[in-house]
Amino acid sequence: MWFVAALVTILAWGTADLFYKKGNDPNDSHSAMKTTIMVGLVMGLHVLFYYVIYEGISYDWHNLVLYLPVSAMYILSMAIGYFGLRYIEVSISSPISNSSGAVTAVLGFLVMGNSVSWLQLVAILMILIGILLLSIFEKEQDDATLKAEGVKIDKKYRFGAIAILFPILYMIIDGMGTFLDSYYLEYRKLMPEDQANMSYELTFLIVALILWAYLEWVKKEPVFVFNEKDKGLAAIFETLGQFFYVGAVSTKEAIIVAPLISAYAIVSVILGRIFLKEKLKAKHYFVIGAIMIGIMILGFYDA
Repeated sequence: MWFVAALVTILAWGTADLFYKKGNDPNDSHSAMKTTIMVGLVMGLHVLFYYVIYEGISYDWHNLVLYLPVSAMYILSMAIGYFGLRYIEVSISSPISNSSGAVTAVLGFLVMGNSVSWLQLVAILMILIGILLLSIFEKEQDDATLKAEGVKIDKKYRFGAIAILFPILYMIIDGMGTFLDSYYLEYRKLMPEDQANMSYELTFLIVALILWAYLEWVKKEPVFVFNEKDKGLAAIFETLGQFFYVGAVSTKEAIIVAPLISAYAIVSVILGRIFLKEKLKAKHYFVIGAIMIGIMILGFYDA
């Protein structure tokens, strides 16, 4: 059953990326905030109906504060990712964002004294060089577009060329969150895994309610949750993937689950190409493939 759980996670998170992109309206300045709200609401419902009602798990509210640094990193990275999808293709954003394992590996080496093999170093370099190349490709493409439109390029005030910073920020912050997660649950063993996941999802719910109140009362921007179809589907697939991910990594086959699930970015690339008609050149796919190989190498060694 571990393989089925891993496969569902791959498809769910890859599909979530597709709907994140579809639901991110460039004409709505609050679009990313609304996506955050939808994800938080769905995760809150998951805690209530699955953990509390179905599983009957009692929650220690002290863990909400204890786990807050980890939750904050995860939620902040996701919010940045939602905002950045307005300006960059999901086919490029997802592989970069999913390279956070490189950040986790570096932090583990520097802070916790974890050993790093030569193959892991090669994988990290592949990821970093790949990100650099994608940044260069994005700048070239943006310059070409502006030139074709007859727009004079002002290097001080261009946004398109720096759009790739959003998935890079996601990668760094999410990698820090994963590192803290490992420190909390494996190194210090501060709480059980179910308490950590409940803390994360409840924190996301609280953030969602605060943002909802902010939009409604301060910005006078109504949020009609039942009208946010794409954002709602993204939230459902995100939570579905999270649920099956926990089931997959808790088995004895966890050593191959991590690199397998890390490949969900490939699903994002394929879906972006099919449904969003994102056009990438051969050099993009070559670099994205190299990044994915680096991610899988780190996944095998990290597991």
